[in-house]
Amino acid sequence: MPKLTNPILPGFNPDPSILRVGEDYYIATSTFEWYPGVQIHHSRDLANWELVTRPLTRKSQLDMRGDPDSCGIWAPCLSYADGLFWLIYTDVKRKDGSFKDAHNYLVTAPSIEGPWSDPIYMNSSGFDPSLFHDDDGRKWFVNMLWDHRVRPLLFAGIALQEYDHKAQKLVGPVRNIYKGTDLKLVEGPHLYKRNGKDGRPWYYLMTAEGGTGYDHAITFARSRNIDGPYETHPEKYVVTAKDSPLNKLQRAGHGDWVETPDGKTYIVHLTGRPTTQKRRCVLGRETAIQEAEWRDDDWLWLKHGTNVPALEVEVPGTRDEARYWAERRYVFDGALDKDFQWLRTPETERIFRLENGKLRLFGRESIGSWFEQALVARRQTHFSFDAETSVDFVATDERTMAGLVAYYGRYNFFYLAVTAHADGQRELLIMSSEASFPDGRLQFPAAAVTVPNEGKIKLALTIRGPRLQFFYGLEGEALQPIGPVLDASILSDECGGHAEHGSFTGAFVGMAAHDLNGTASRADFDYFLYRPQHDPSDRYD
Repeated sequence: MPKLTNPILPGFNPDPSILRVGEDYYIATSTFEWYPGVQIHHSRDLANWELVTRPLTRKSQLDMRGDPDSCGIWAPCLSYADGLFWLIYTDVKRKDGSFKDAHNYLVTAPSIEGPWSDPIYMNSSGFDPSLFHDDDGRKWFVNMLWDHRVRPLLFAGIALQEYDHKAQKLVGPVRNIYKGTDLKLVEGPHLYKRNGKDGRPWYYLMTAEGGTGYDHAITFARSRNIDGPYETHPEKYVVTAKDSPLNKLQRAGHGDWVETPDGKTYIVHLTGRPTTQKRRCVLGRETAIQEAEWRDDDWLWLKHGTNVPALEVEVPGTRDEARYWAERRYVFDGALDKDFQWLRTPETERIFRLENGKLRLFGRESIGSWFEQALVARRQTHFSFDAETSVDFVATDERTMAGLVAYYGRYNFFYLAVTAHADGQRELLIMSSEASFPDGRLQFPAAAVTVPNEGKIKLALTIRGPRLQFFYGLEGEALQPIGPVLDASILSDECGGHAEHGSFTGAFVGMAAHDLNGTASRADFDYFLYRPQHDPSDRYD
């Protein structure tokens, strides 16, 4: 079989849940504060993946206004039973401090494209929920338990409770079936059932431990009974890079497994690829794949002989490399391309509209707002790339602005904005959050550049690994650099204000408009260009 170079879902695609229905594979990943909620990719060969849907598209399913950075949709679980696709997800409303407000829901659909139902509320006792369909028709819900007292543990174990779909609620007792290992922070549970060598069934429990940083791991356990007791895998961690700091794939954990039609087993898992100069994962937490095997001891092991994730893995298909490296030029003459997302709000008509071949953004709250801001962007999926757009925006004062943004969250972004001085003279201004945590002050890396008060302006940036350079061009003129070379590596989990254990998304690049006067000033964008560039730090060079 051909070898594939990990990851299979590059860029911000964490917490994978994988499912096979016939010849079709699906992976659901977390989207946090980005709307619509949950990414679902499809493949028929485990090598080539296409984003087919984001099922949480309306206010009745998801409204994240007010959710802090890296809250929102955590760790979805996708399953198929009874002729339906079942999607379990968490909407986290608070993550910092002693308490977690984590609400768990279920939606269903007859096909992966939908229509997806309104949500059924499940519980709020912890995050990372999962639904298991037993072969006797019963359904079981698991999630990690959060104990704000830290007694005995903050991550207190894995809760199991039966789900009655006719009654549309959880029923019966709640049992804490697994408290993890000495690595602690047990989360991300998935339940399975599989016959052993003796023909008797085992219940298997795959969890994540060690936090989502560099000590992350997949822990595996099993029991003859669904409610335990569960014994831990003899290796404890079936996938981890915690003891291999030089491995190309780091932060490996939070996984799920699937069997191919011909009986092969693969584990998909979260991973990160830190830059070499600084241990920062600009592309966020991605999805990788490993081939595994069931041995005579009825345990699952990585096939290559260690639990350290491999960079290259044999899969049935051959990846289309040309597609990965292809330039994407987005135009706005129909629906917004599925590569784009926005922040938190289901009320899209208040922040953008597509009309007359343009993307019109309506300036709302400030950049970094947790409620309503007009920022439409796509994931950074390459370590090096170019981005470009053209904006028509009449700024009236310093509180109106629109332009090109490289964005991770409130505490890490770079924004080249068309704005105006207090006297109304239009200018270009670079704003950076590089030193804004914890004091909240913007940085201005260069003096403002005066530009004519009317006319479109081209805005561009280049990122080459850790180096970001902005450019601009007036109508009919060539692009020219503006400002200094900036440190693009701050657009990473490790610089998100909470380090890698509390910042969970990834770098985006896109278009933004903000109006601090509250007048919803309009900015029209003609196109958006994303052009990957080969760089020695990227995965194929």
